[in-house]
Amino acid sequence: MNGIKHFNISQKLVAAVVAALIVIAILATSFFSVDQTENAVVLRFGKYVRTVGPGLQMKLPLGIERNYNVETAVVKTLSFGYRGIDPYGTSLQGAFMTPDESMMLTGDLNIVDVEWIVQYRISDPRKYLFSIHDKETTIRDISQSVMNQLVGDLPILAIMTSERTNIEYEAQSAMQEIFDRYDSGIDIVAVKLQNIMPPEGEVQDAFEDVNKAIQDMNTLINEGKQYYNQEIPAAQGEADKIISEAEGYAAERINMAKGDTARFTAMLEEYEKNKETTAERLYIETMEEVLTSGEGRTTLIDKTLENYLPLEIMGGNV
Repeated sequence: MNGIKHFNISQKLVAAVVAALIVIAILATSFFSVDQTENAVVLRFGKYVRTVGPGLQMKLPLGIERNYNVETAVVKTLSFGYRGIDPYGTSLQGAFMTPDESMMLTGDLNIVDVEWIVQYRISDPRKYLFSIHDKETTIRDISQSVMNQLVGDLPILAIMTSERTNIEYEAQSAMQEIFDRYDSGIDIVAVKLQNIMPPEGEVQDAFEDVNKAIQDMNTLINEGKQYYNQEIPAAQGEADKIISEAEGYAAERINMAKGDTARFTAMLEEYEKNKETTAERLYIETMEEVLTSGEGRTTLIDKTLENYLPLEIMGGNV
């Protein structure tokens, strides 16, 4: 009897332990965490069900649903022609040279060593996981193909100088178009050219001389622009000052002429109203002005001198 009870207790204990393990397994496989920089793609028996964002998430346990976390808020960087640390501080794959992918043929049949980086972000985790099999290799192949095409359409001097920005812009646009066509869920953030060098030897020396000449030319152009920016505003200010003074003088003369005209018009109107009185008044005013001028001298006007008085003898001035 005691053996039977002991056997029953053991069975119950085993069943409880098994049940507890099942519950623990269910709970452990029912929750998963998604980082702030990630989104998670959830599959049910291998079929896409949903995409969830950051935080603690739930899923069907025991492998019925599986989650695949994908970094969507992180800008990834691939380098071409070198490995190590890019100029933006992003850690790149390894630290070794890959010259084959950077050696290209230009439009004028020269060989040039082009180094560049591609920065991209995963915009759609579902497409990124299921549209492309070997993701990094695909990105590298597309980027290298686009860059080879752009470099092959231009002369080497333009690639090294004036066309750098255009190459970056056109490469980004062309890569994005291809990735969109592949439905890859990838957004190209930037394409940045790094070192662009001709092959070592006489060709490289010649292009270094060309670059130095271009730099000297740009220096002289900048100095000329600086002198222009100093002298032209000063000359313009002086010209504006002269014009302003001339306009002020012109306005003054015009106002004086208008005033004289107004006074003459007023006098004419008064004269028309009473010609004799006005004429007499003008005569008297004129005589007063004549007689009071001359700094103390007296001026007498008489055509015939019949009324001339010897004022000098009388103590006056003539």
